[in-house]
Amino acid sequence: EAKQYHDEAIREISSRIRQFKEQGKTFRIRHGSSNSTRPTSTKGQNYVDTGHLSKVLEVDPIRKVCVVEPNVPMDQLVKATLAHGLVPPVVMEFPGITVGGGFSGNSGESSSFKHGLFECTISLIEIVLANGDVKTCSATENTDLLHGAAGTLGTLGVVTLLEVRLMAAMKYVQTIYHPVRSVQDAIDTLRLFTLKHAKDMDFLEGGLFSREEGVIVMGRLTDDDPPPGWPVQTFSAAKDPWFYLHAREAARRTISGSVDFVPLVDYLFRYDRGAFWAATRGFEYFKAPFNRLTRRLLDNFMHTRVLYKALDASPISHQYIAQDMAVPLGRAVDFIDFLVSETGIWPLWLCPIQQIPYTHLNSFVRGQGIWEPILNVGLWGAGPKQSKDFITLNRRLESKLVELGGTKVLYAHTYYTEDEFWKVYDKDWYDDLRERYGAHSLPSLYDKVKPNEEVGRYAKTAFGSRLMRARPIGGFAGVWRAWRCEEYRQLRAARRKQRMSRVLSLLPSRLFAESEPKRGHLGSESKLRT
Repeated sequence: EAKQYHDEAIREISSRIRQFKEQGKTFRIRHGSSNSTRPTSTKGQNYVDTGHLSKVLEVDPIRKVCVVEPNVPMDQLVKATLAHGLVPPVVMEFPGITVGGGFSGNSGESSSFKHGLFECTISLIEIVLANGDVKTCSATENTDLLHGAAGTLGTLGVVTLLEVRLMAAMKYVQTIYHPVRSVQDAIDTLRLFTLKHAKDMDFLEGGLFSREEGVIVMGRLTDDDPPPGWPVQTFSAAKDPWFYLHAREAARRTISGSVDFVPLVDYLFRYDRGAFWAATRGFEYFKAPFNRLTRRLLDNFMHTRVLYKALDASPISHQYIAQDMAVPLGRAVDFIDFLVSETGIWPLWLCPIQQIPYTHLNSFVRGQGIWEPILNVGLWGAGPKQSKDFITLNRRLESKLVELGGTKVLYAHTYYTEDEFWKVYDKDWYDDLRERYGAHSLPSLYDKVKPNEEVGRYAKTAFGSRLMRARPIGGFAGVWRAWRCEEYRQLRAARRKQRMSRVLSLLPSRLFAESEPKRGHLGSESKLRT
């Protein structure tokens, strides 16, 4: 039934695209949800809506694959595959990131040092071209389009189905926190574990809190229970610590490395609460105390799905630097020194990624003849308040990145000129694919990411823009949007259900036992009295 519904939806999408083609109109894709921090809009434009393509169609435990529609989020994907004892090799850390978004947006995670980007786990896609034709792409047919659609933000066609490779799931992730005392120490440790001990680990990432303090976090999948008296560490409940704070404290307590046993799902979505550390910006903005109590009281607002709703409604994103930037591991120290001197932002996220061996839009990812791991550096923090200064700083970061042979993930603000952009990305290869598959009715990649000052809810008038940027009006607009969103209501309902379950579990079971009917009374009357 689900497959029949899917096929009917694809016929409708194909028909709509054919109409645009016949009328000579361009169009965009409306996904229904996004984790991008770029201001975008389809208002007043032709668009194809794929928001309803959000079902898991099949999990095949024999072939170890899962067939899904593009708007299936990570938590739904993991839930479906765990029911068969399987899990995707790469799972993005925010549960609301979709399969289609991860494929088209170059998503990586702490398992990417071993498995590459999320797109490397996709073995097949179904895509509707800009002329309405439906194509299947895999290792044996239309392989160039399979690789080309990855990371190009839906500019070669409308992806409507994906097949995700799976692997055996285990009960826990044995997590080891290794302290480091300098930027160079962190990079050397990542290089050591990436190149010499990759077989011994399943996950690897790092966090730098200052020039003198950081942590490298390693993880191993295991079905072994922790030793007696060893607590299981979780990160999903309101009472639990935020992961980055816990990792920092764990590294401070030891010289050789502290160890946790973390349930698999808690590990995969360990950064959902707090969005790594980005949510601390909200506490700073409202000058609110940042401690365990306030984090617990405001927990329903601190999940990534809700935080993105708040960000979308507030102009704070125009003053917030949110960038993931990748450089060869050997040049990472120079790049991090530059970032810190320019922005002063801490912490920084470090995620080593295995290079992609096949032809790809990003010439750096192809290796440029240098076959070594690349390091993604996550930079998330407050930027200059003045728009001119904000843009200048971002352009300096982009320039340094190009100088060091690196690239950025395109979910975020991008300020390259068109000439600069196509010096970084492989224009000849990309244009050849667009020509071959007739994608000119769709915007080009640069059209999608180029700066657009007119887009944004509060950019319509100078007065409106100034008003929403004024503290705390813009912040309250974000809080209001978050409080009213469906994601917030679902979190509150789930928390209430959990609290009720805990209360009921503490009550004596005999209170819920059904009494036997007494002699001389109807059973229904006895049950009523009970």
